[in-house]
Amino acid sequence: MGFTSDQWAVILGGSSGFGLATAKRLAEQGMSLCIVHRDRRAMMAKIEPEFEKIRAGGTKLVTKNVDALAAEKRDQVIDELAEEMGEGRVRVLLHSVAFGNLKLLVSEAKPKRVVTDELATKLGVDREKLQSAVDEVFAAGHPQALGLATPPDYSDKYFLDDEDFTRTIHAMGTSLLGWVQQLHLRGLFAPDARVFGLTSEGNEVAWKGYAAVAAAKVSLESLARSIAVEFAPYGIRCNVIQAGITHTPAQDAIPGSVHMRAQALSRNPMGRLTTPEDVAGVIALLATDEAGWINGEVIRVDGGEHISGASS
Repeated sequence: MGFTSDQWAVILGGSSGFGLATAKRLAEQGMSLCIVHRDRRAMMAKIEPEFEKIRAGGTKLVTKNVDALAAEKRDQVIDELAEEMGEGRVRVLLHSVAFGNLKLLVSEAKPKRVVTDELATKLGVDREKLQSAVDEVFAAGHPQALGLATPPDYSDKYFLDDEDFTRTIHAMGTSLLGWVQQLHLRGLFAPDARVFGLTSEGNEVAWKGYAAVAAAKVSLESLARSIAVEFAPYGIRCNVIQAGITHTPAQDAIPGSVHMRAQALSRNPMGRLTTPEDVAGVIALLATDEAGWINGEVIRVDGGEHISGASS
């Protein structure tokens, strides 16, 4: 399975996580890359070596550190990409933008925790020392301690509002449309192009602090179905990958991310979390000729995490 250098992947949000892992996988298989990312100068010392590793493999790589959500920047990138590609065309467009508001809807009503108190009393130990020991064990990577660990701490001052939802839905959802439309209008898509978005289990399950991102993911899925139907006559397929809980910089930003990972690990039948490389491998598969009849789907890549009711 391989691609040619005149087949390009445009990756929005390709400096870390799923985007970077996908860039590496497609580069290994011969595809040329355009990575659009938005990172501060202080972060570039860590990011540039990753880009250089890709280039060292002989892959043509163009990077643009700009705001992929700004229409004028998007159009500028597309202009420059058209010149860079020459006769090449975009085979893959991956939307991996992680820019959302992660706040509660309302101040959390915290229930009284009595289990640790009762255990401390029965063991004849100080409650604070017991809680500290439990938290240390939990932080060391033992998901079995989840139920006793100190719960996540959410802000009781800042809550989601209409503007938060509007910005998040655009950034992580509907901003995909402008890229698809402009690449199509410029005639830059390959005759058999693949567009991908990323969603999560938050499209069905309510996680505290995730409401705006969940709304964005559902919007993205709806948009992807419409793209799959309306752009199909032009040879463009569109699918969404629903990854399992994955430890990425974006996931770290979610309130209670450590607790989410512990819960996922305890119920994943494969006994581990999803990795960016797992997702990258599936995207690479779906970019092949053989996967050309898959269109308009939400595809789970989670090792069975979503359908597992068991925990260990």
